[in-house]
Amino acid sequence: METNIWFWVVFNLFVLGMLALDLGVFNRTAHKISVKEAGIWSTVWISLSLLFNLGLYFFAGKTVALEFLGAYLLEKSLSVDNIFVFVLIFAYFNVPAIYQHRVLFWGILTALVLRGTMILLGAALLTRFELLITVFGAFLIITGVRMAFQTEHEIDTETNPVVRALRRFMPITTDYHGDKFTVVEAGKRTATPLLVVLLLVESSDVIFAIDSIPAVFGITKDPFIVYTSNIFAILGLRSLYFLLAGVIEKFHYLKLGLAVVLVFVGLKMVAESLSPYFLDHAFHVPIELSLGFIGLVLGLSVVVSLMFPKELEAHAPTEERPTDIPPGTRPPADALDGTQ
Repeated sequence: METNIWFWVVFNLFVLGMLALDLGVFNRTAHKISVKEAGIWSTVWISLSLLFNLGLYFFAGKTVALEFLGAYLLEKSLSVDNIFVFVLIFAYFNVPAIYQHRVLFWGILTALVLRGTMILLGAALLTRFELLITVFGAFLIITGVRMAFQTEHEIDTETNPVVRALRRFMPITTDYHGDKFTVVEAGKRTATPLLVVLLLVESSDVIFAIDSIPAVFGITKDPFIVYTSNIFAILGLRSLYFLLAGVIEKFHYLKLGLAVVLVFVGLKMVAESLSPYFLDHAFHVPIELSLGFIGLVLGLSVVVSLMFPKELEAHAPTEERPTDIPPGTRPPADALDGTQ
């Protein structure tokens, strides 16, 4: 797809306008996001994504539109794994529910910049080194296999390099100070636990991007399609979090479905990139087949999760850390002092 520079400019202006509308109008004051509000915003973001997809169909053709739809579906599904981590981070640090939207807003705003940089860099590398797609494919296969056997996510603030760097350059308060990321105490700028949470959210998204961006390059090599599908998926992540946070554990087979999809995309990338060296003609998996397989696997993983609910653990339940607590409540001590 030939994309004029103005395509990029107009799209990014649209994104900035929506973010300004989000924070400056609808979420000017901190409040707890209800399931109804999250559902409305999820519908808005998905509708905007599908309208953009429809525009691609009329202006660029069926193939480009299907590539965007496949990339968006893959990114949207992989972003659900982010929600598992966000739930753990917010619970671990006792983040008040009214401030969770603020953390996700700034975390996702940073993610837009970082992901855009990573996508442009990846596209430039693939242009110069075509066999790099084979490396990306092998990486996805390994990632998918590891995801299939991964039991659960863990929050480890002691080894997180971003949090360790923050402790080195700035002290951290033991209490939340409203929705502020930093405060001045005794004449010195000090970080609040909310800034620690923000850095954990941002660093976790970078880790997920390392998996998801190569996967989308397995669907399409068009930087504009990779970028726009990523951005639309990320923009809808906040509302999706507030919509699914309370029921995310019900989709316990979704991770296995995502693992299968990553392995499929990885095998597709390796086969397509190496086929010219071993076959008389290049091997290519049609986008319709890729889109159908991804949709089928993800749909089955959700249906099977609901049909066969996860059994309750036999051992005693772990201590719950409520997230709807008043400002000023302290996070657990081990979250800030580096001990476990």
